[in-house]
Formats: sequence, structure tokens, C-alpha cells
Amino acid sequence: MGTMYVMHDDVFLGKLDERLQIKHQGERLADVPLLKLQGVVVLGRATMSPSVVDVLLERNIPLSFLTRYGKYRGRLEPEVTRNIFVRRGQWTAAGDTETARTAVRGFVRGKLKNYRSLLQRKQRDGEGLDVTGAIQQLQGAIAALPKTPTIDQLRGYEGAGSAAYFGVFNQLLQGTPFEFTHRNRRPPKDPVNSLLSLGYALLRHDVQSALNIVGFDPYLGYLHTERYGRPSLALDVMEEFRPLVVDAMVLSLLKKPNGLGLGDFEQEPLNGAVSLTGDGLKRFLRAYEEKKQSEFKHPVMGRKCTYQEAFEIQGRLLAKFLMGEIESYPPLVLR
Repeated sequence: MGTMYVMHDDVFLGKLDERLQIKHQGERLADVPLLKLQGVVVLGRATMSPSVVDVLLERNIPLSFLTRYGKYRGRLEPEVTRNIFVRRGQWTAAGDTETARTAVRGFVRGKLKNYRSLLQRKQRDGEGLDVTGAIQQLQGAIAALPKTPTIDQLRGYEGAGSAAYFGVFNQLLQGTPFEFTHRNRRPPKDPVNSLLSLGYALLRHDVQSALNIVGFDPYLGYLHTERYGRPSLALDVMEEFRPLVVDAMVLSLLKKPNGLGLGDFEQEPLNGAVSLTGDGLKRFLRAYEEKKQSEFKHPVMGRKCTYQEAFEIQGRLLAKFLMGEIESYPPLVLR
């Protein structure tokens, strides 16, 4: 099953033998074998029995709480692994060190190359789509990365590349009733941004879980600066996965005849926040799980894997780099 998503408010999570049960006002909504669970995500409000907390911690099953808009609220997770050598390498590289700069170049290069590949693919497939200017801007930013001497300047190229990409994102929605003008969040004010924000929140849950398995401190990153309560390293590693997993899935959902339409969204009258309806949320979560389980050939490992497996693979490659076992961090780049 992978990750279980709890979408109803005011539900109760209980444990019966080797199964996790979800109930609402006495009605059983789900009954899942614990053996099949890799994570639990609650979108809304929920309570749970002490036995559920105990078994999730015992079996290293992370539990994250999000709002319906994808805002991260909190997390219950087991103790990090005992691999002190990974964390020592991570902390030794902290600051604007050569090791940190090399890692950041990898994160940014992976993200921008995957942005470029997505635009190139859509331009080849789309009628009348012209995103050549954005592709050229991305190519220029990518070419500048090897000679960029500081992390702040690398962040500048990452920001410029993202601006070029999202500047043409609306063109990728041709043939749909949806429009995109710019990224907005906290809360998202239009359907496309609501999907991106929710998808990125789910991606963060999965990447952070993988980093915990490897043995990292997810709160010490290099591209993202330290901020109280922010898992900066998880945000670093998930950069290359944004276009591969979330953006590609969102575009597919909005273009499919049986995907999502304007009727699958609702807007809060007070703050203007846009979120999915219950039925739309189910389809979105199903699509996200299917995307995570889709297979591809990993360019470094030379074998097939799923995106779910790739989160941990990239974490282990980063650990090898920080411990000096390989010369650089190879981001996941797919054509």
C-alpha cells in the first residue's frame, strides 16, 4: 500500500491485532495491515490510541499532519538511525564549505535540468507551444553553475531558473480550463497552486522519511538556510523531484479527460484559499501514489526503481558524498 492518507476530519485511528483501523462516528472507514504501511499522512484533524502511536514508532512508520491546503502542521517519527558517521559528515560540511557548495550545485543542477527536460518534452508534444526562451534561460543558468563560487550565487541561479520555468507554466495548461499566473501559497489562491502546494507537501513527507532512514538530520541543509522547525535538507533533496514527480503528475491530472476539473475545487470565502473537494482529493492522492510507484531506470544505479525507492537512493548517494566515498553528489536527472 505504501502511504495511507486520512482525509476525513475528526476520525479516530486505532489498532486491532496487526491492523490499523480508521473510524468516524463509530463507522469503520479503513482497515489496513500494518505490514503494508510505509507512512501515514493525516489531512485534517484526527485522534489516535496510544497503541497506534506505540506501533508506528516501533515499526519506524512516520506520521505527518497537513491541512487540506497542504500546509505542514507536524510530524511523529521514530528516533533517527544510529549511523553517527552520516550525521558527522553532514555537520562537518555545514556552512559555505567546498563540500556544501558541491552538494548545492548538485541540487540546483538536478532541479534545473529536470525543469528543462519537462519543457523540452512538452514543446515537442504540444501544438503551438513555444517555451524556447525559458529553455534557453535554464540552459544559461545550468551552464553557469560549475563556475559559481558561492552558495548565495547558486541560490540566485536556482531562483532565476525557477522564475523562467513558472513564467511559461501557464502555456503547459493549454487545452484546459485552468490558468496559472504565478506561484502563490499559504494559502494557495487558485486550483493549480493548490495542487502544487499539496503535492510538494506530500513529497516533503516522503523525502524526509527517506533521509531519516539513511541517518541524516533533516533540519541541517545547504541550499535552504537553517530556520527553526524547517527540514532544510529534506527541502534540498526534494528539489530535483519537484518536476519529476509533482509537476508532471499535476499536468497529467489537469489534462486527462477523467482527471480533475474546475468542479473538483472549492474556495474559502474568508481567506480565498482554494482546496480540493473530497472526491477530487481522493483522485489526487491516488494519482500521487501511482506516480511514486512508477518505474524508471536509475541513471546512476543502472537498474529499474520506483520514485519511492529513488528518494532513499538519492539520500544514500548524498551520504556517500558527504562521507568522502564519492567525489560529488549525482542528482537524479531524467530525460
